[in-house]
Amino acid sequence: MTRTLQQLLGLQLPIIQAPMAGVQGSALAVAVCKAGALGSLPGAMLGMAALQQELAALEAASSGPYNVNFFCHQPPQASAAEQAIWQETLAPYFAELGVDQQNLPTGPSRTPFDAETASVLEAFKPAVLSFHFGLPAPELLQRVRRWGAKVLSSATTVEEALWLQERGVDAIIAQGLEAGGHRGMFLSQDLSTQVGTFALLPQIVKAVKVPVIAAGGIADAQGVAAALALGAAGVQVGTAYMLCTEAGTSAVHRAALKSPAARLTALSNVYTGRPARGIVNRLMRELGPISPAAPPFPLATAAVSALRAKAEAQGSSDFSALWAGQNASACREVSATLLTRQLAGLAD
Repeated sequence: MTRTLQQLLGLQLPIIQAPMAGVQGSALAVAVCKAGALGSLPGAMLGMAALQQELAALEAASSGPYNVNFFCHQPPQASAAEQAIWQETLAPYFAELGVDQQNLPTGPSRTPFDAETASVLEAFKPAVLSFHFGLPAPELLQRVRRWGAKVLSSATTVEEALWLQERGVDAIIAQGLEAGGHRGMFLSQDLSTQVGTFALLPQIVKAVKVPVIAAGGIADAQGVAAALALGAAGVQVGTAYMLCTEAGTSAVHRAALKSPAARLTALSNVYTGRPARGIVNRLMRELGPISPAAPPFPLATAAVSALRAKAEAQGSSDFSALWAGQNASACREVSATLLTRQLAGLAD
């Protein structure tokens, strides 16, 4: 049985750069690949033309494997009543910032993996695909496997890990509660089921036979070593990369990561409709952070995006989704290649 990430994916280092939609493109993934680890491209927010462009850039610049990540949620039916409640909840902020409520953007900001996406990917045949919120339909999964891709997916509980193993994933990403961004939970939306990385990891390692990748709160070489000592085949690291020179993290997001505010994060649904960990800011404090008014994922996003655009133009992060894990201590403004080597204990 393959036990290490290097053996499974043909890597030099047991590290995956977490896909982070909205704060990175192919440049960050390429820099990580150059260090001998697995760079990742988030595909959930890319249109087909943009996805094709980013994949072409990855192919041109990377000699080793890379990962492309997608969401697997069920698109919700837009409810006029739910949207009306959400707009009413946000109305005071629209008035404060001078946002026209009659001309808000509509529609989802994140799309699940589908046949059209698979067709674009098939021309490039990426070596690794990873999924969040479960797995795509069996016929899509079979299509991916036909070109030889390894399939990874996130589990936040032992039950989810067993579910993924039953469906033939090549490795499981054990996403601890510390992790930034969206919770990968998909069998239950009960947040009380969510536990920390170093509690979750050994439980999943014991329960499954496939390699397990630790994610959440790992930001330095000591954290990587601790995860490997607990049986992880490798680690996935996200937040630590967000200040890297190749990241597309916004100015207000970078400022928040470098401030004392980064020490206080929470799970919130006010930005997308689904629990995700970010730095606590005004909107999270005043609405929740878990608000019953938020419509289903990803329908909360459009209205908040209008507030974000206005506020960020004034240098404010009050309405920005400042995704970050609970350990931003290793965020540094260095190249992602150097940071990857530091995570592996190969550089100071």
